[in-house]
Amino acid sequence: MKKIVLLLTLFASFSAVADGDAEKGKAISATCAACHGADGNSAVPANPKLAGQHPNYLLKQLKEFKLAMTSQGQSGRNNAVMGGMVMPLSEKDMADLAAYYASQDATPGTTPEAAIALGKQIYNAGLPDRGVAACIACHGPRGNGTVSSGFPKISGQHADYLKGQLEMFRSGQRNNDLNGMMRAVSAKLSDAEILAVSQYLGGLH
Repeated sequence: MKKIVLLLTLFASFSAVADGDAEKGKAISATCAACHGADGNSAVPANPKLAGQHPNYLLKQLKEFKLAMTSQGQSGRNNAVMGGMVMPLSEKDMADLAAYYASQDATPGTTPEAAIALGKQIYNAGLPDRGVAACIACHGPRGNGTVSSGFPKISGQHADYLKGQLEMFRSGQRNNDLNGMMRAVSAKLSDAEILAVSQYLGGLH
């Protein structure tokens, strides 16, 4: 019973979509364009595409970048660059930014042929012999995640960015995942497996 209540509480906390003003967010986004592109489609593979991402997920990340700064890295998501960028922002500013980027269309990515077999296996079926859960269980058949659960859209994302995040989850450098799920999965993946699934997601539309 306690587990059911906990799950309902977690899903409820993500079900409230960021209530932001996209037009106001567009004005604020001018300071973000150098790294993430004017419309949230970053041209730099190490920087994530924000276009089309769920607004509540974007808001959560922005709030946690700020929390890491105000807690001296004890809580939230540690990133010196992003922490510095969000410090001047109010929660309303962050909600407006999230609304703006969510309203934009993400550009499609591609998958190298060499990554398809292994990447597809990990994404769709996991690695049962090593206890690696399938990505599809949380992120859906097309990698779009869901607004209500808080699981982000990862299809079409830059492989370099995804690879970096999986490696940080694996090392524990990033630890703001729900119930430690991403850390549990990535801890069991090799470098080659992380690369394959990261590249596979680029062309998953």
